[in-house]
Amino acid sequence: MTAHTKDYKPLRIILIGYMGAGKTTVGRALSKELNIPFYDLDWYISNRMRKTVKQLFDEKGEDGFRLIERAMLHEVAEFENVIISCGGGTPCFFDNMEYMNEQGETVYLRAETDVLHKHLLMGKSVRPLLLNKTEDEVNQFIAEHLAEREVFYTKAKHILDVSLMDSYDKIHVSVSQLCKLLKLEKVDNQQYNG
Repeated sequence: MTAHTKDYKPLRIILIGYMGAGKTTVGRALSKELNIPFYDLDWYISNRMRKTVKQLFDEKGEDGFRLIERAMLHEVAEFENVIISCGGGTPCFFDNMEYMNEQGETVYLRAETDVLHKHLLMGKSVRPLLLNKTEDEVNQFIAEHLAEREVFYTKAKHILDVSLMDSYDKIHVSVSQLCKLLKLEKVDNQQYNG
């Protein structure tokens, strides 16, 4: 084993946060910036299971879905040089948060409740936990749910406020802030491929 391989540590950036915080948006933008692959855990689950997250929730219930999610997290978090965005509940079940902290650099994308509400109202039809709720019920649900989940989210190694990501320029600013937070620069992919 050479000194190079002994010191080699793959880059894994794992983005967590509440539904609608912009984990996928930031993950994709960061992937382009760093030139390493991006995986959205929900997308990965859907592709591996050949069913949507909603179908899995409907068929297996939340408990069944969370078991699948945990197994898929363990698959994707073994990849080297990768950016992963997790579902809003991923850090809150089993030992997922501790596992993610062991595997890489975890970042909690924190957003204000009203920002999350605005984002989720735009796409609530694809969010199983928000189906059949009125606007007021969604607002109350977010506030209560976020308070419960913050305990897990704040275990992340890093926290980045992303409340102001309503334009491409602001997304770029968030990605730049994230790179600074993680002490990363745009890299030549050769550096990560060994």
